[in-house]
Amino acid sequence: MRLSESDARCVAALARNQPEFDTHARVGGYRRAVAHRESLDPAVAEVRLAVRRVLTGMAAGRTVVVALSGGADSLALAAAAAFEGPRLGLRVASVTVDHGLQPGSADAAAAAAERARALGIEARVVRVEVGDGGGPEAAARAARYTALAAAASDLDAGAVLVGHTLDDQAETVLLGLARGSGTASLQGMAAVSDLAPGVALLRPLLEVRRATTRAVCAAEGLDPWDDPHNADPRFARVRVRERVLPVLESELGPGVAAALARTAAQLREDAEAFDEMIDETIEDIVEHAEAGISVSVAALAANPAALRHRIIRHVVAAEFGASLTRSQTLEVARLVTDWSGQGPIDLPGCRARRIGGRVEFTAS
Repeated sequence: MRLSESDARCVAALARNQPEFDTHARVGGYRRAVAHRESLDPAVAEVRLAVRRVLTGMAAGRTVVVALSGGADSLALAAAAAFEGPRLGLRVASVTVDHGLQPGSADAAAAAAERARALGIEARVVRVEVGDGGGPEAAARAARYTALAAAASDLDAGAVLVGHTLDDQAETVLLGLARGSGTASLQGMAAVSDLAPGVALLRPLLEVRRATTRAVCAAEGLDPWDDPHNADPRFARVRVRERVLPVLESELGPGVAAALARTAAQLREDAEAFDEMIDETIEDIVEHAEAGISVSVAALAANPAALRHRIIRHVVAAEFGASLTRSQTLEVARLVTDWSGQGPIDLPGCRARRIGGRVEFTAS
């Protein structure tokens, strides 16, 4: 009896003493070589599944970019994308942004790119100049996302993947709570958003713990880079990570980070519902005015306070690209609910005033 082609290949592998095969099953009187797969590490499986979920549905042939710092989170993400992307017909590339903010940053960026190439994906390094607007963290973030958007456009990529984890989400919620910046901050980071026209920003790991990405790197023999800034207590996020969250976990019990992430998800669902309501309402109550836009006082007054405040913030953000604090929002709302002839209100990028039955916003 002749061995089948697949049986022959397995026996040939045995002859070469490949350790991943054993011979336990019999087929047609012959001992058949049976492939023995090592069990997949649970952490690797979890991250791969998270990546597969966000990439499934993308058109075959498209490119996805992994934002790769070289740290454990982004390195685990890159490894999962390198595994899952080709199986879905996708081209995978990585982009490492060198902010130039510390000695040796160029070497760290080059090492991250080499790790990406070792995973079998194309790698690029982009050097950026970081300004000083909004503080060092905000300025670095703005420069990074600008560079990622440009690289995605150059690569004709449909999406950029970033490695924010559940722990990052919990830290974001706590920072927003401390600033008192409202539900917009408490929503945390979106799993899916727009980075640039035609380019999605995807965060596949928002339900994955940071310890899991470390475990992935250990399981797959990857050597992550530890950014010294991630241990520098000058940064508020580091203090939250190293001091605040551990105290909360110790005093309130385990699960605080996961609870904060769940809260963010619930608030985001509420916000999306509000946004739909605003989109349905806004065209009926807004008119273009000279050098600005105006909103019907009667329509604002007829809405609940929560929706009225969101409409005010939405109008200013959409028309003038500015964000209002709660106190600024309430001051504008008083032009509707507590009108006593008060004068114009100076706001970021614009000025609000009441003219008859409308609140008018004009560029400042």
